[in-house]
Amino acid sequence: MTEYEAIIGLETHIQLNTATKIFCSCKADSWFDPPNTNICPVCTGLPGSLPTLNKAVVEKGVLLAKAMHSNLLPMSFFDRKNYFYPDLPKGYQISQYDKPIARGGYLDMPMNPAGGQSYVRRVTIDNMHLEEDAGKTRNEPGRRLIDFNRCGVPLIEMVTGPDLRSADEAAQYLIRLRQLLRWLGISEADMEKAHLRCDANVSIRIKGETHLNPKTEIKNVNSIDAVREAISKEIERQIHEVEAGHKIETWTLEWDEDAGVLRKMRSKETEADYRYFKEPDLLAVRMTDEWRDAILAGYPELPLERRARFIEAYGLPEYDAEILTGERTLSDYYEATVKAYGGDPKRVSNWIMNDVLRMVNDAGIQASALKLTPAYLAEIIKLIDAGTINTSTGKSLLAKVETTGRSPATIVDEEGLAQVSDDSAIREVCAKIMAASPNETAFYKAGKVTLIGWFVGQVMKEMRGKADPQIARKIMEEMLSK
Repeated sequence: MTEYEAIIGLETHIQLNTATKIFCSCKADSWFDPPNTNICPVCTGLPGSLPTLNKAVVEKGVLLAKAMHSNLLPMSFFDRKNYFYPDLPKGYQISQYDKPIARGGYLDMPMNPAGGQSYVRRVTIDNMHLEEDAGKTRNEPGRRLIDFNRCGVPLIEMVTGPDLRSADEAAQYLIRLRQLLRWLGISEADMEKAHLRCDANVSIRIKGETHLNPKTEIKNVNSIDAVREAISKEIERQIHEVEAGHKIETWTLEWDEDAGVLRKMRSKETEADYRYFKEPDLLAVRMTDEWRDAILAGYPELPLERRARFIEAYGLPEYDAEILTGERTLSDYYEATVKAYGGDPKRVSNWIMNDVLRMVNDAGIQASALKLTPAYLAEIIKLIDAGTINTSTGKSLLAKVETTGRSPATIVDEEGLAQVSDDSAIREVCAKIMAASPNETAFYKAGKVTLIGWFVGQVMKEMRGKADPQIARKIMEEMLSK
């Protein structure tokens, strides 16, 4: 059978998390606002209104350009992209065309396929440009409703080269891009709220060939899983069409999330259809060296770089490093705890991945918002290392510290949680448990030694978790063997 390969490029629209829209003072994020309540003459394109560029939009664009290894242009322009949609009130979109904020660049993407060889896929960036968003439409029986709240929300459109070779690679690109956007603090990148939107251009060719065949464009995909599924189905469809002797037509396809199918929307527009020309109401954006350096003054270490450093400097397994660098505040939290603890970095990793992450996820907050600070977590681990408390008490301390915001040592002192290591006190409780459990004692003496765990658990319960479990086990084994 003929072996085909997919050729995939992605167009992503990234909503920037500025306070106001790109060309007016209306609030930028109006997800929860009633329809058509967050608008003004500028973003609805009323006659005589004039746009004013939001400086923060450019600055966030510079941060992304740096992260994507793109070349910032010293001068960029805004253009009018002319087309008609009911939710585009001006009849054109203010965008960038031949002189965008940045050109070129790439994102190196580690891939670890199940059962396959790990590799790095380099995804090139064709261009990166700033633009305003259009509104939203909702179809109901017999009518179309339009909400202009989203008009004028700042976007960065970023177009990749045809570098992706599978639906899984496309999904992984979006995962890495979302991580990067949140890491830089320039977008919430929530696809369900349209902070990050993706159109996929898909074609196929016989493996080993180098030319590009006609492509289709998939629109209206609102989750990473949906991107993976839609691309997979389009690859299958194109292979079926080619095998049947048909040509692939250049169509724009719409993904129906509920039905899980692709439907034809229209023939694909070309650049000539948009009749671009320079926006006469906006000046050029001049990126001076001084402005660029000021924007990049606090530029952070990026997630993949930090991941590699955690593996090298702290000796973490790749799995731990991947989890701990998934989100910037969690990564900062881990590193601050390691410094405060001063001991084995892997021990800190275990506590964060097994316990702290659960607290963060259950509360729906970031690690930086925890009352259980890195210093407090390090203090709990040190108390366990010193034998002051046992591991069980340490885990219960996490919730107590998070609830009260008080230091672990203070809580241990005030609640009498210090570990009991006194031999006679533990021996007395062991004797009490044996006397109250004649059947279990008999079973143990008859050879069911696995019951030792049950006996130790009863001792810990009786002593409210404060007994040294190792000493309790040793004494209980000794007494049961007599």
